Amino acid sequence: MTSETPAPGRQVPPTTPEQALEIVRSRYARPGLPDGTPAPLHVHEFDIGYLVYATFPPATDTAGRPQPSPPGGGKIVVSKATGETVTVPNCPTDKAITLYRRQHQADA
Repeated sequence: MTSETPAPGRQVPPTTPEQALEIVRSRYARPGLPDGTPAPLHVHEFDIGYLVYATFPPATDTAGRPQPSPPGGGKIVVSKATGETVTVPNCPTDKAITLYRRQHQADA
């Protein structure tokens, strides 16, 4: 008899972007928008993982002029092989994936 429930502390590797998103939601607090609503989360699939990140509307001042985004934040990669999660800096998608690959190869 087999079970689809993993042993405690063991994560089932995701096979879809939706599963990767659920892993992130189960392990991390969801970022919020200034009005308190949850920020939309997006998933970018690549060969060895899923990059999960929030998006925020452009910041404006009271007159509606664009303002710089606040510094900080991060993105999360979910490994397709293990289901492990790793945070990477909040940089463009391609660069975040490159950073993850570099770290993943260093660990192998």
